[in-house]
Amino acid sequence: MTASHPSHPEPLAPLDSTAHLMHGIGDETARRLRLLSPLGGRRPAPPALVLVAHGSRDPRALRTVRTLCERIRDLRPGLPVHLGHIELNEPLLADTLAALGGTPAVLVPLLLSRGYHVKHDIPGAAAAAQARTRVSAPLGPHPLLVETLYDRLLEAGWPAAMDPAARRASAVVLAAAGSRDPDSADDTRRTARLLADRLGVPVVPAYASAAAPTVPTAVQALTARGRHRVAIASCFTAPGRFATQCAGAAPWIASAPLGAHPAMARLILRRYEESRATRGATAA
Repeated sequence: MTASHPSHPEPLAPLDSTAHLMHGIGDETARRLRLLSPLGGRRPAPPALVLVAHGSRDPRALRTVRTLCERIRDLRPGLPVHLGHIELNEPLLADTLAALGGTPAVLVPLLLSRGYHVKHDIPGAAAAAQARTRVSAPLGPHPLLVETLYDRLLEAGWPAAMDPAARRASAVVLAAAGSRDPDSADDTRRTARLLADRLGVPVVPAYASAAAPTVPTAVQALTARGRHRVAIASCFTAPGRFATQCAGAAPWIASAPLGAHPAMARLILRRYEESRATRGATAA
């Protein structure tokens, strides 16, 4: 007669797997609780953030703004982030808003000053949207914009510290796209003043088009004043024709465009929250 063997018990789940399971349950519970208001109702979903880029024929520009969108998503998980272009690239802003349907949105211009696009094109698209839609202020002027400009200059070779003689010989041209709108020039001048305060040297705004002075003219004026080490600070959101053209006029160093710098992602979220909190924001 064959002896019976005791059956083997099922192996226990490893402790780390159990801990992982419990952690997942805790995360899901926390997520559900965040959706509830203090009175027990369900919190309304936040409006979508629509980043509005100008658009460019340079393929690096589209890659840059897509990377910037990913940085924003990393900073604010759960916030719907979409991209729309004024021209030249897809998706166009009108198509992005049409795809959102009835979803409320805040449009954040990836533009560095006031001008025609900020005052007319983007509000016009917001007014035509199906849902309630707000338009935030442009990104500049703002200290986070200056933080990005400063870091890009350091990356290009601007010294973190200068002796008095080097400081007297140095200056910066803040190269921007340019606009016929006087508010745009005022915003760029304010950004230049903030950057000058950060660097401790003169910063002169200059433009690639539609406004004066041009970048070469500004460089010549600074050189005539004894400023022989003139850097170009690229006040452009992404690589493109204007940024390349302005960098080519640098007698010393030229910084890269602002790109997907972490401070830019924080600035976009700041404008998004400011627009949500401001009753007077443009809305449709």
